[in-house]
Amino acid sequence: MAEGALMPLDELNAALGPVLAGREGEAFWPLLPSWPTLQPLAELLLDTPQFFVMFWNTCKLVFPTVLGQLLVGAPAAWAFSRFRFRGRRLLFTVYIVLMLMPFQVTMVPSYLVADGLGLMDTLWAVILPGMFSTFPIFIMAKGFDAVPDALLEAAALDGAGPLQTFFRIGLPLGMPGILSALVLGFLECWNAIEQPMTFLKTRSLWPLSLYLPEIAAEKLGLAMVSSLLMLAPSVLIFLFGQKYLELGIQSSGLKE
Repeated sequence: MAEGALMPLDELNAALGPVLAGREGEAFWPLLPSWPTLQPLAELLLDTPQFFVMFWNTCKLVFPTVLGQLLVGAPAAWAFSRFRFRGRRLLFTVYIVLMLMPFQVTMVPSYLVADGLGLMDTLWAVILPGMFSTFPIFIMAKGFDAVPDALLEAAALDGAGPLQTFFRIGLPLGMPGILSALVLGFLECWNAIEQPMTFLKTRSLWPLSLYLPEIAAEKLGLAMVSSLLMLAPSVLIFLFGQKYLELGIQSSGLKE
């Protein structure tokens, strides 16, 4: 993609035209562009306002969803990990089953619920189901399981209540699992295609994931540059959260 973003349009069409445009001949890919150019980047940044609209739409979908996963998922995961109540195992099993179900299975009921609530063709139709996703709760619960019981017992002896224990002990010590869930949630929401395609009919609400296939069919240079700019936040978030992903995986296997 980086080479394609710097490649002249005629050379790019000659290289990929037989594949993407159905032309005669065989596709090829040169090692380096014959004459590097920044024209596709300038065209995208200066002459393509819809790119910025859809980039902002993506941000409006992703960040509320991830914030909701934190506000909803962390307390629920703490309850599953530390509280013992009737039906806990059954309820957690239901969460795991829902986590394993692909979107195609829950698409119809989700559509009916969104339509019944009057949320169709709004960003909330995508945000709300993502906020209550079960996968972040599963990851966070495994991280909370690594918190030593002796530490919680000591906090209880010192007079700490459930909320104080959660905020002062659970959240700091469970931060690797929380950040792991948020990183994975960001990557999933940023690249989501099926959910926006199902719930959003107005093109002005589309995220970049739905915009890229359209420009790929029109202009290859813009498609390469757009793909790079869309990939950049995911790469940066992953590089930032890689350490926490590793810590979350390690903490889930620790025993007191």
